[in-house]
Amino acid sequence: MEEKIAALIAAAEERLAPAFKRLEAMEELGTRRVLAAFQEHQVAYRHFAPTTGYGYDDVGRDTLEKIFASLFGTEAAIVRPHIASGTHAISLCLFGLTLPGDHILSATGKPYDTLEEIIGMGDGPAPVGSLREMGVSYSDVPLNDRGEIDLAAVEAAIRPNTRLVIAQRSRGYAWRPSLMPEAFGPLAELLHRKYPHIRLMVDNCYGEFVREKEPSHYGADICVGSLIKNPGGGLAPTGGYIVGRQEAVERIAYRLTAPGIGLEVGSYAGSYQPFYQGLFMAPHTVCQAIKTACLAAAVFESLGMTTTPPALEERADIIQAIQMKTPERLVAFCQGIQLASPIDSMALPEPWAMPGYQDQVVMAAGTFVAGASIELSADAPMREPYTAYMQGGLTYIHGRVALARALERMVSQGCLEI
Repeated sequence: MEEKIAALIAAAEERLAPAFKRLEAMEELGTRRVLAAFQEHQVAYRHFAPTTGYGYDDVGRDTLEKIFASLFGTEAAIVRPHIASGTHAISLCLFGLTLPGDHILSATGKPYDTLEEIIGMGDGPAPVGSLREMGVSYSDVPLNDRGEIDLAAVEAAIRPNTRLVIAQRSRGYAWRPSLMPEAFGPLAELLHRKYPHIRLMVDNCYGEFVREKEPSHYGADICVGSLIKNPGGGLAPTGGYIVGRQEAVERIAYRLTAPGIGLEVGSYAGSYQPFYQGLFMAPHTVCQAIKTACLAAAVFESLGMTTTPPALEERADIIQAIQMKTPERLVAFCQGIQLASPIDSMALPEPWAMPGYQDQVVMAAGTFVAGASIELSADAPMREPYTAYMQGGLTYIHGRVALARALERMVSQGCLEI
């Protein structure tokens, strides 16, 4: 069986050679961008120094934010270890950019599961602390049949009290294509031209450094993401970022701390080195993760399974979706990824009621940074068609080893034949 799996992977790698060459070219572009930003802002050892108390004039924090603004082509940035997750960063934006009586419109359909309680979606009483409890309404418009933002439908759904249009770059737990950065350009142009009072916020999680530019380069007013995903390079221990227009970032900063204080405070007693070093490593680490995703797609396509994106298709993010079709196959795949992890390899993941999700979730995440999805992980809601969402990989070699282990586990559990 090991020989069969090795041959399967070798054939997939041969098929992927042109795609890998393109990915390495994108890695070089990203590395040059980051290096130029570091040199422009004259990063030195003093920027790694910890701070305590209020954190006034924290040069490490403030310079890191200037670098993010440079990389994303924006006026301002918030880059803080105090932001607990991508969901937390998005929540700050939603609350910071709306007032009671306002309306939020999603241009990419239903958002990621963890936002449902924040928004207050569903029937019954509004969840405590949700936007709906505070009088903010919400609606969404699905992507069109080609998996693109439906501009006509978005415009038709705009209400007199619409103040924020949100869009999600990555597929989340939906069987739809992730969006390229340029896909947000026409939507931004429409809003800026006809509805200048409406801001566009893009959830950029999983997409950073996958392409040469980001949605903010194409007109998004705000972009948001997590530092334990792509831009942390596998080294950032926590945190999130928000980049965008100065006036919008200022409003969001008042939610992060307090009105009148904003970005002036916020100390960090740990060293800033992993944030800087992780950002420097990000283009390389993202390339390793995408190579791993491409390999998984090629292998499972050869076994007759449906994947998105297909192995040779241009990538918009690091996520690989694979329809496993049966719950047994899905769980065995995730267990195989966990068995090949450097951390907690002795644990076998089982489906459980994870906070913030509507279905039971099975999750493999044997990571150095807890929950870091730039490290190799795989997770899925336990619902048909039992799609596994695999992402990350600090090194391609580890991704290849883990994929072989996952196939072995699926075969040994009697749910896959090779």
